[in-house]
This record gives sequence, structure tokens and C-alpha cells, in this order.
Amino acid sequence: MKKTAPTILSLLVLLTPALAFAHAGALADHAHASFAAGLLHPLTGADHLAAMLAVGVWSALAIRPVWLAPLTFVAMLLAGALAAQAGVTPPGVEPMIAASLLVLGLLVATRAPVPRAAAAALCGVFAFFHGAAHGAELGGSSAAWAALGGMVLTTAALHATGIGLGEWVLAHRRLLTRVGGTAVATLGAFMLMNLA
Repeated sequence: MKKTAPTILSLLVLLTPALAFAHAGALADHAHASFAAGLLHPLTGADHLAAMLAVGVWSALAIRPVWLAPLTFVAMLLAGALAAQAGVTPPGVEPMIAASLLVLGLLVATRAPVPRAAAAALCGVFAFFHGAAHGAELGGSSAAWAALGGMVLTTAALHATGIGLGEWVLAHRRLLTRVGGTAVATLGAFMLMNLA
């Protein structure tokens, strides 16, 4: 059993780049028609799922207070979505999403402590671009507002899950932070290469 776990983890790390196509094509490829669709959306794209979990794990490993980066991420995700719904979409959304995975993955892998203000700013910038991607997809209907509410709730839940994973890793399996962080960084690097 001891030899099986590293083999499985190695295979997962090697397969991670195949998941990089969560934003294949234009931003409009995603459909958000309801609160339920919004709840599910962050769970269906590897980039969203990896980023949200990475923020939580990194927070548990290196940021105090532990809620600072996740709270900032949720607030700025919402701000980015609202800005994009108002027609203000920053350039380079997809490259910034990919860069967020690369950076967050490296921060998890190294368990890098970052000053509070820098951690909040970093997560805030990345979250704004994640939010802008969603806001550009949503439009302004009542269903879009419901979907945005669902996405915000799932994002917060994924951050909390990441914090729980990070706390468990601290207590039991520190090597997993290196493996998990490397997998997220690999996903981000692969996405950046595909955008070039």
C-alpha cells in the first residue's frame, strides 16, 4: 500500500494538464441559467476548482488569519463579475486565470508565507479576473444574478474545503502540499502555454 499511493499521486500529477481546457474557446461557452447552475459551475472546470481549493489550502498552510485570503477572493470575485456585467472586462482574463493557478500552486507547494497585505492583494487580483470571466458569461437577467449567487456560495465552500485539507495536511501529510501545489502549478503553466 505504501508504494501505491505515490504511484497514484504521480499519475494524477502527470494527467493534470489534460484538465486544462476548462475555458476552451470563448468566455460565452459556459451557460449559467439558474442558481443550481451557478452552484455547480465552479465544480465543473478544473481551473476554477483548483484555484479555489489552492487558496484555501495555502491559507491553512501559510496565511494568518486563515480567512483573510478566502474572504478577499470571494469579495473580489464578486467585484470582477459585477464589473464585467457592467461592461468593464479587463484584458487578459484567460492568461491571468492560468497565471493564478501557476502562482497559487507554487505557493501551496512551497508553503510560502506572505505578509497579510500582499496575500490579500494577490488573491484579490486573481479573484477579480476569475470573476470577470464569470461576469462576462452571465449577462444581466434575474437568472444570471441567481447563478452568480450560486457561484459565490460554491467558491466560499471550496475555500473552506481547501482550508480543511490544508489543516489535515499540516497534521498528517506534508508531502501532499508539494504534490498538490505542483499539480496546480503544472495546470497553470500548461494553460499559459496553450494561450501563447
